[in-house]
Amino acid sequence: MDILQLVDRLEDLIDEGRHVPFSKFTMVDEERMLAILDQMRISIPEEIVKASTILKERNRILERANEDAARVLQESRKKSDELLDQETSVQAAQSRANEIVQRAKGDAEQIMNDADKYVADSLRELEKRLNRIVAEVRNGIAEVETPGEQIVAQYNPGAQPTAMQEVTVPQEQEVDSR
Repeated sequence: MDILQLVDRLEDLIDEGRHVPFSKFTMVDEERMLAILDQMRISIPEEIVKASTILKERNRILERANEDAARVLQESRKKSDELLDQETSVQAAQSRANEIVQRAKGDAEQIMNDADKYVADSLRELEKRLNRIVAEVRNGIAEVETPGEQIVAQYNPGAQPTAMQEVTVPQEQEVDSR
């Protein structure tokens, strides 16, 4: 299951929980919460597999770029050899061959730079998604791990609000998971 769907399910579970009066705390079904967290632990390696796939794609692109560069270099050498035979001036042939080799090296470097940029952009995007997911999971864990004693200590059944006092219940902050 997609990690974002699991985060949505976790958020729904918190929304469905019972709010503790006069506190910002919510009681949730522990078994359902733990089941969702287990599924998250399983899903996170899938995101890592995606990153690995991107790295393999980068290596494949670089390998192909190197092969193309070698082919272009070989063709340029072949052309330079043919030019040496055809041209009367050896200097003109060498100059032209060097020009072709330089162009081939420039093309190969451009291909490698483009491949590196693509992989870096993909990994940055994946890093953003993973950081967002980790932050959401940590917030959920912190909310769930709030000690029960702290909730009980804050509840005072003997204290009645007076007509002049305004009773406020803190609202939970929503974390935008999109």
